[in-house]
Amino acid sequence: MSVLTPEFEFVDRASQSIRYLEHGWPTELCRWHAHEEYELHLIVATEGKAFVGDYIGPFSPGALFLCGPNLPHNWITDEIGETATVGLRDMLVQFNQDSVDRLKIAFPEFSALDDMLARSRGGIEFIDFDFSQARHALEGIRDTLGADRILRVLQFLLMVNAHPKQKTLSETRLSLPKAQAGRNNIADVVDYLTQNFAEDIRLEDAANMAHMSATSFSRNFQKMTGSKFSTFLTKVRIGQACFRLQATEEKVATICHEVGFRNLANFNRHFLKVKDMTPSEYRDLMRSELMPAPEKSHG
Repeated sequence: MSVLTPEFEFVDRASQSIRYLEHGWPTELCRWHAHEEYELHLIVATEGKAFVGDYIGPFSPGALFLCGPNLPHNWITDEIGETATVGLRDMLVQFNQDSVDRLKIAFPEFSALDDMLARSRGGIEFIDFDFSQARHALEGIRDTLGADRILRVLQFLLMVNAHPKQKTLSETRLSLPKAQAGRNNIADVVDYLTQNFAEDIRLEDAANMAHMSATSFSRNFQKMTGSKFSTFLTKVRIGQACFRLQATEEKVATICHEVGFRNLANFNRHFLKVKDMTPSEYRDLMRSELMPAPEKSHG
């Protein structure tokens, strides 16, 4: 039974390829949802919790995120009083993969964005990005239309792409672009791990898949993913467990074995290390924060 399924949002792009949105808090627009578009999202005001895929973490004014296609997300502000409202909390732009692909046909230089867009399928937070610069860029996008808006979005994307501190939020949905031969091999291994995470996969097995020595594979794998092989596989398994904790009523012990852990104690230890909470606490938090509140009776 699906318990916490993200709402799918359809974005009508019939008249424009770039969609700009802004809103305050509270608002019905803030809900656990996903859509086919990429979303570059700036938090302007308030503090709270960011929910992106299997990631939960804090946000505050100036937090900048890029969410890839079909990645569930929501930002929930901490309590600010029952009657308190915020006029402007979020500024964001949405664009789709087809537009990016068509752009690269005309201008191959924009392939420089491929790595970032691929990693955004697990969500990216741009740590310590200049708040005023991000807000100014989004205000420029908001206040223009047509080709000028598109140029401003592209300029902003190139700006965030060059930012040195990019935090990948969910390895579960990580997708690496395939370019030269060495990258191809490791990208294939990453694809295999994210689909066959429950198998007993050793470093030597992964190195053989990539046609590399174990030493060379370890070095290149960490360079491409930002994690050691064992750490990456653990995070993928924990991420898969998170999705099951969100969307099913399965027991924690059952989920533990489904995602590739051999015993519950080991699973709980790794889960606590990665998520700073137990599996049961994660499930309770997701549901208390993200499940729609029951409508009040007016009878």
